[in-house]
Amino acid sequence: MEEERLLVCARCSGGYPTSEPRWRCVCGGYLRLKQDGAAFPARDLGRRPATVWRYREALGIEDERNIVTMGEGFTPLVGFETAGAAEGCRLLLKLDYLCPTGSYKDRGSTVMISKLKEWGVTAIIEDSSGNAGASLAAYAAAAGIRADIYVPASISPGKAAQIVIHGANLVQVPGSREATAAAALKAADKTFYASHNWIPYFAVGLKTAAYEIAEQLDWEAPDWVVAPVGGGSLLIGLYLGFQHLWQSGVISRIPRLAGVQASGCAPVYNAWRAGRAEVLPVEKGDTVAEGICIANPVRGNDVLEAIRGSQGVMCTVTDEAIWQAVETLGRRGIYVEPTGAVSASAIDALCRQDVIRPGARVVAVLTGSGLKATDKIVDHFLAAPAHA
Repeated sequence: MEEERLLVCARCSGGYPTSEPRWRCVCGGYLRLKQDGAAFPARDLGRRPATVWRYREALGIEDERNIVTMGEGFTPLVGFETAGAAEGCRLLLKLDYLCPTGSYKDRGSTVMISKLKEWGVTAIIEDSSGNAGASLAAYAAAAGIRADIYVPASISPGKAAQIVIHGANLVQVPGSREATAAAALKAADKTFYASHNWIPYFAVGLKTAAYEIAEQLDWEAPDWVVAPVGGGSLLIGLYLGFQHLWQSGVISRIPRLAGVQASGCAPVYNAWRAGRAEVLPVEKGDTVAEGICIANPVRGNDVLEAIRGSQGVMCTVTDEAIWQAVETLGRRGIYVEPTGAVSASAIDALCRQDVIRPGARVVAVLTGSGLKATDKIVDHFLAAPAHA
């Protein structure tokens, strides 16, 4: 008999049916989706569409008529010639900035919005630093769901424009990312709070990045996968996806995961380095990687579990290293925003520290298009003396 799907609280272990709209436990804890590892025919997917929905059995949607999709997923995995300390590394770049709205967030949005449609939700509130808001605004529009998207007033104009053009109500909040979340939560007294950081179906959608990487490598796991960590949903999704494939016997091992945070805001890295089981909030500094500047990530403890469960590492990168990666990638035809370059910016240091050994096959996930932050990129490079 198939195990029942449940939403289970990470704090008190309380369970809720997946048939009812819910974004958190009554105790205030966040929810995980139990039994989200349903089998799909891993070695017989050729006739299915090249989207995340080729893995539909594992994505928690009961009725396929509720699926809201724009062809997201199955982004290229391309080789990248390395130099310096990383010269012996076999680096592959997962070009997730090529998803429909210009960021990897579409993987989570397609699954989460599909579940909201299945739940009968007709209006939502979401808070975001930009990419998740733009993505959810697009998928909500496709689903016919009204969306109020709360963002920091400092949001990149390109991301704000995306949200507005998709017909969502853009609410710009003065102050920090945390102030934005507080304002959205207050407004959610009357409208369903569809937070990508809280609703577990968003992370479920991000499992598909792991499925794709494995499939694109002929069902062989790489040695390492490197990904940025802000709220942590991408790294959590990668771990869940590879864990599912390993438990199903599709791959022989789980790759080691490297989570990367900006040095100006690194709560998960601090907890990992200190050997703590719990992520504590930090007082964040400035960073050009606005998309991962989250001082108190809701699912930070799950990120730690993923890192330790995969025998991986956390690390930090400076803004200088991030900008260098933006330029290096750009000179090779790859245009990503600063947050999108974070994983690539960490490769050299991880190799120099002998964390990643020579000959290792490494996948770095590039998360957001440079078109999202052209204003910041222009300001930086036109101001730099070398580009005067």
